[in-house]
Amino acid sequence: MDTQKLRQRILDLAIRGKLLPQDPNDEPASVLLDRIRAEKERLIAEGKLKRPKAKKSTDKSHYQNFTPPFDIPESWQWVKIDEIASSNIGLTYSPQDIVDDGVPVYRSNNIRDNKICLDDIVYVSCPILEKQYLNNGDLLICARNGSRRLVGKNVIIENLERPTSFGAFMAVCRSCYNPWIKLLLDSAYFNSYLDESNSTAINQITQKMLLDFILPLPPKEEQSRIISAFHSIVGVIDGIDQSKKNLSESIANLKSKILDLAMQGKLVPQDPADEPAAEMLRRVNPKAKIITDNPHYPQLPDNWVLTTIDSVCDYGYSENVNVDEIALSEWILELEDIEKDSGCVVAQRSKKDRTVNGVRHRFVKGDVLYSKLRTYLNKVLVAPTDGYCTTEIIPVKSYDCVIPEYLCAWLRSPFFLSYTAECCYGVKMPRLSTTDARKGIIPIPPINEQKRITQKLSKISELLSNLSISID
Repeated sequence: MDTQKLRQRILDLAIRGKLLPQDPNDEPASVLLDRIRAEKERLIAEGKLKRPKAKKSTDKSHYQNFTPPFDIPESWQWVKIDEIASSNIGLTYSPQDIVDDGVPVYRSNNIRDNKICLDDIVYVSCPILEKQYLNNGDLLICARNGSRRLVGKNVIIENLERPTSFGAFMAVCRSCYNPWIKLLLDSAYFNSYLDESNSTAINQITQKMLLDFILPLPPKEEQSRIISAFHSIVGVIDGIDQSKKNLSESIANLKSKILDLAMQGKLVPQDPADEPAAEMLRRVNPKAKIITDNPHYPQLPDNWVLTTIDSVCDYGYSENVNVDEIALSEWILELEDIEKDSGCVVAQRSKKDRTVNGVRHRFVKGDVLYSKLRTYLNKVLVAPTDGYCTTEIIPVKSYDCVIPEYLCAWLRSPFFLSYTAECCYGVKMPRLSTTDARKGIIPIPPINEQKRITQKLSKISELLSNLSISID
């Protein structure tokens, strides 16, 4: 279920008058508009409101030649925002005006998910016009931004605790109909209007664009009913989103827990007929380091053995190849081609499809490919075919005492992830050193049990992946 599309569909029905039935007892919007116009004239006569400047003929023709983009109920009216609201842009201040404790100024990044976020708030000390202070009930709008997607995001101001202003790239809409206007500004209809009205390369909503926007206006009582119904429905959709998020997190946690149990010998039963792992390890690698006194790892089954990574594979002995020596048809794997946690290859591109230089590691089918950069992303996989990879990926050939699929599973396990988190170096781009990787511990089951474990993990992973797909 695409809940974002569902929200937009509900919103689309709401602004067309199709979300709820009309009530014939409601006062028509035309009568409401007449009353609004009469009130404006009274305020102008009393000197409390300035008469708007005469509209240009182009503005008038724009309104008169307006073709409704969709049908609305008979009791509704098409109206420009400037007939039911006023607007102005925000405060311009200089870097010298910024202080530690002054008047807070809301900017674009303070609007998040239809709420005000006070992170990264700016305080200023400078002259501020009365109209540049926010009031409860104001509709604050991002009027200009480097990202087109963010232009038009908005929030209704509530619970102001102190005098607060807003920045020059913001606009405020003042109207007792702001909850309805907000629905329109959130709609695909308004986004289309912006796309058609913006004739410059600047992502913006000018005051003229905002005030000239023609919107459908329902009777006042119907506005309240629609807004209430819309938020009730969206609340249910939000609940679905949260449930999906919780389920996705539960699935991820379950995968991690199952892998953790597998690496402790608790996923599949042991077979006493299997050759003990210690004997197998000594036979394959007589120099292997067998660990008998590690208090940090859980108790293992009797036929398992604890050893080090470098005892079971050739970690860190990669073959470097200059890019100039790689054929155009060869696969070159980069970190961004690997999906985190799953290890799935999301893009397999050859040299001819990339711009590359320097050197790459050579790998062959069956090698374990381990990303030493930001190990918490868990980008680990068994190579499905031969190729070359960035030097941030370490191709690892396992010895006969461990199958590649088991080694791959261990390198993804919670225990090994915890180990790498402790010893990675670098802050922004943490890496695991070759020395630390080699001395990391690994529990080794009998070879046949390794196969049973990885087969079981594969089946469980497929089931959980299908479940994840079904909830999206």
